Amino acid sequence: MDILQITRTNPAAVLPKRQTEGSVGYDISACLGADIEIKPGQTYKVGSGIAIALKPGYAAFIYARSGLGINHGITPANCVGVIDSDYRGEIIVGLKNSSDNVFTVKNGDRIAQMVITKCELPEIVLCDNLSDTARGDGGFGSTG
Repeated sequence: MDILQITRTNPAAVLPKRQTEGSVGYDISACLGADIEIKPGQTYKVGSGIAIALKPGYAAFIYARSGLGINHGITPANCVGVIDSDYRGEIIVGLKNSSDNVFTVKNGDRIAQMVITKCELPEIVLCDNLSDTARGDGGFGSTG
């Protein structure tokens, strides 16, 4: 995918930006009319003021910013958000405060990162059985 079409749903929105040449994540910023406080244990939906148009076969994934998660306990409430190629609404990030402190989000704060990935969309075929492997159905610590 060589371009990503973006529109502002709010004229004050900050466009997503990669912070370094090697970054794969585009920072998503809060687009707020006023600061918000997320209390310990609380989840808050934070608008970004942007919408995107992905090509079919692509998806955007919304991940935590490591500094917010590790230093402040602020992460996406659903762990990873998925934006499908046919969604054209505003990107909203549900932020969860798992710390013991109130956290303030200000307009323009970088609140998450968006990674765009090409996704395979195979046809689902029901089978009577699957091919065997050395691991088989061993899971949850079966390899040591």
